Amino acid sequence: MPLTLTLTGPRLALAATAAALAIGAPTAYAALDGERPQPAPATATQSRGEPYVETHLFFGTERPDGGPAVTDKQFMRFVDTEVTPGFPDGLTIQQGRGQWRDGSGTIERERSYELILLYPTAQAGRRDKLIEEIRSDYEKKFAQESVGRLDDRARVDF
Repeated sequence: MPLTLTLTGPRLALAATAAALAIGAPTAYAALDGERPQPAPATATQSRGEPYVETHLFFGTERPDGGPAVTDKQFMRFVDTEVTPGFPDGLTIQQGRGQWRDGSGTIERERSYELILLYPTAQAGRRDKLIEEIRSDYEKKFAQESVGRLDDRARVDF
């Protein structure tokens, strides 16, 4: 049984466009010195930069004992004395608003700071000790229950 296909109006225009593209594609590729463009390998972006660890620390500013909140000046002094000596090559600080459930189950909302540190993977063991000292020192100095930490792998290129 023969198949009959009737093309009218929009279907005819669509079929003509598809045919033109099918016929024109080899010509377009021939214009590129006879080589078809190849997609970039998936690893192209993965090979850029060096392997690093990216650590984010989250510092709250409200004190559970009801004392005054940590000020910008106090936090920056803490960074200058406790963080910068161990990470003199650079760091990033962002201000934010955060919330978390404290040890008693209360949801606390507070002004916060996010500290971002980047360091070579080969230095992870040594830097881990420094980061844990920073967390502990902040908790003690400002009566904090916790300083959040997030570690991730990164490829970094400066």
